[in-house]
Amino acid sequence: MYKKIALATLLLFSFSSLHADYTLKASKRLKSKIDRMPKGKVADMKKIPQDPSYYAKQIKPFSKAKQKKLDKEFNKKYFKPWILRKLDIPKKDFGWETRFVTKGKIYKENGKVIPSYVYKKWIRNAQMHKKDSRGYRAITTRRTSVKALPTSTAFYRDPKRVGEGFPFDYNQNSALHINVPLYISHYSKDKRWAYVRASYSFGWVKIADLTVVNKDFIKKFKTGKYAMTIKDNLRLYNDKNKPTTIVKLGALFPISKDNTHYLTAKQNSLGQGRIHKVHVQTPNVIAKKPLPFTAKNVAMLAKEFYGEPYGWGGSYECRDCSATTRDFLGPFGIFLRRNSSKQAKDGTSTTYIKGLAKNAKKKKIIQKAEPFRSLLHVPGHIVLYLGQYKGEPVIMHTYWGIRKNNGSKLVTGRTIITTTEPGKERKDIREGSKLINTLKTIVNF
Repeated sequence: MYKKIALATLLLFSFSSLHADYTLKASKRLKSKIDRMPKGKVADMKKIPQDPSYYAKQIKPFSKAKQKKLDKEFNKKYFKPWILRKLDIPKKDFGWETRFVTKGKIYKENGKVIPSYVYKKWIRNAQMHKKDSRGYRAITTRRTSVKALPTSTAFYRDPKRVGEGFPFDYNQNSALHINVPLYISHYSKDKRWAYVRASYSFGWVKIADLTVVNKDFIKKFKTGKYAMTIKDNLRLYNDKNKPTTIVKLGALFPISKDNTHYLTAKQNSLGQGRIHKVHVQTPNVIAKKPLPFTAKNVAMLAKEFYGEPYGWGGSYECRDCSATTRDFLGPFGIFLRRNSSKQAKDGTSTTYIKGLAKNAKKKKIIQKAEPFRSLLHVPGHIVLYLGQYKGEPVIMHTYWGIRKNNGSKLVTGRTIITTTEPGKERKDIREGSKLINTLKTIVNF
């Protein structure tokens, strides 16, 4: 009897006690092969202001009531995985990865076809018939990738085709920040992966990058007061001053009851999550959410994204178009989902501009879009509206490239500031593929 009571006390203590042995510090993203990709330039990048503060003067502040309402909805969606009893993924989305690898050839980065026995092994490892067999609550303990199938192996469509091959790894679903609540549906056969549903994405996450939590942990982690990192490429260090993970702008940390520390999670020796306190070395790298929507703040955040290499699905510790918009708007209390098509439906109002002539569309954008809080959407791409310059709507977007007449692309491969006609000075750019001619909706918040 005594042993049972002692064990129960140990389990409770492991979840509820606070351990102040992490420090959040300024750092840098380690460069990788993504930094060696082409970085094409267009005239916009020289002819229009490239400092977001120029456009920030055009903002209209949110009312406090509206921003508070948006932030309340953000928190509800962020923590939703902890109240799920089963996966709520739409039928059309569930199992897409199996359909993808079986309906067409998939390739390695070097152009060699991946044989069927390899991807069939991945599918068997996924054990999708065991959906919802676990139903655990968990949390990420570091920044991690969300994979389509339980393997670290990248797979591509034919790299010889334009717009395919590196960096478009179809196994890279998304990336999750540290401290993201998860619902675990089931585990892979090899016990190395968990199939999870997070607030803005779903798929396979390495078990080593998460920890299971219980009701006591959840109660203490949900403090009701939250902060977000507002500087990019920070790093979390343990008590031995060793880096444990990169922390990107947009990562959420609960504020501790002492109002001077933040909270994070780590797995203990029993395989359970426990809460740790985080000390911040420099206070200006993190701010209470929602961050006031001021000209100073929007300019400060936008500068953090400018020039970052294009990272498909959050690969190579970078961002794609939808990750940029999500992480920019998050600190202001605006919740966005994983990809551009879903983000186009996340607004509080939508204005359709499809079919308008070029100049009429530009006027409509300037008339209806709100600087730094409206998105412009075309299937496959989403951008942040910054405001206008000499009558031209200006956007910031993480852009892979601009379609040419011959079908190839002028690869820009990073986050840039342009008009809605990047490359308009070039004769080799396909007119019908210009953003201004393909943009369909204005998404307002």
